[in-house]
Amino acid sequence: MKMFKDNTGNEWTVEINIAALKRIRSLTGTDLLEVISGGDLLERLMRDPVLLCDIIYALVKPQADEKRISDEAFGAAMAGDAIDAATAALLDELVAFCPSPRDRANLGRVLLMVRRAMDKARDVVEARLEGGEIERIVDEALKAATSGNSSGAAPASSASTPPA
Repeated sequence: MKMFKDNTGNEWTVEINIAALKRIRSLTGTDLLEVISGGDLLERLMRDPVLLCDIIYALVKPQADEKRISDEAFGAAMAGDAIDAATAALLDELVAFCPSPRDRANLGRVLLMVRRAMDKARDVVEARLEGGEIERIVDEALKAATSGNSSGAAPASSASTPPA
């Protein structure tokens, strides 16, 4: 079992089992096992924090019911580091759930590769920001948008000019 804290300090235990998978499917219409079977769910989870948090809420719903925390209140407490921690807990538990040792190993490798690729992408963005490349691109775009017409006003069309 993995745990994470939301932004209000509530601690949540993530445990994937058949009951949890059925609850997720029933409440969200999402088959979490698509991650194992090679569907595009892993990519969707990485791109869509709303879907991710809906799935996590469905996963921890019995705890939320005990704490009297609604879906809305749970979502309000999920941002930034809390989403990152919940994602890691969900994916690590999904790997642990895999019935086949080969599937566990393969999914673990896939997740490791995805995490490495995301880290590399973040490194590239950081390098571009630190090197001033993004700032140069913005400056060039602003120069191009304002060059050729220093007043910034477009000339009036002949249709709107009154006859002399």
